[in-house]
Amino acid sequence: MAKTPEYAIIVAGGSGSRMQHELPKQFMEVAGKPILMHTIERFHKYNPAVRMVVVLPQEQLNTWRSLCQKHGFRLFHMTVPGGATRFGSVRNGLDAVMGDGLVAVHDGVRPFVAVETIQAAYEAAATYGSAVVAVSPKDSIRELTAEGSRAVPRAKYKLVQTPQVFQASILRKAYEQPEQEYFTDDASVVESIGESITLVEGSYRNIKITTPEDLLLAEAFAREG
Repeated sequence: MAKTPEYAIIVAGGSGSRMQHELPKQFMEVAGKPILMHTIERFHKYNPAVRMVVVLPQEQLNTWRSLCQKHGFRLFHMTVPGGATRFGSVRNGLDAVMGDGLVAVHDGVRPFVAVETIQAAYEAAATYGSAVVAVSPKDSIRELTAEGSRAVPRAKYKLVQTPQVFQASILRKAYEQPEQEYFTDDASVVESIGESITLVEGSYRNIKITTPEDLLLAEAFAREG
């Protein structure tokens, strides 16, 4: 039986602002090459046949091509210009997904996602229609209230990561609707059309590189392999 086509939309729309850096964070180097290359390599390692769609701001497409030449980076992927928001960027990426299949949406600056996590997410989505990678909070959590704040049970909460994998037809239908303020990730977009969300266990190593501290951690993870 032929394997269901698998796609990965890798959203890399970040600037370097929170890094206090001129260079967009997805282009910053970890272990000698841009973060985004590490991310693409993880999906290729999981399945060399995954059809990768990398979404970048229009003004960064030429820079990315130059970086690929400089580093001799030849893993096949399509590049698509992003939208004004993450929602718009995912929608643009979806336009490059043909026919049916399973579609992962992943942050370009999460380069340490384990191959096993990617596999578990695709497998769960094949069975349930959706799969969202998440971990349990390590810290205590407080909810802000009108009076101040109150403690809430940590066991009732999950911290959401990516990849988030969906059957293509579900994701397309979800992204046909207008964007809303509460759409913070793909799970919230898909949930809003009445689909249920299946959680898959993630990893504390699957960090999103956003601040200078994250970059230090990334170098340490890269050294460990």
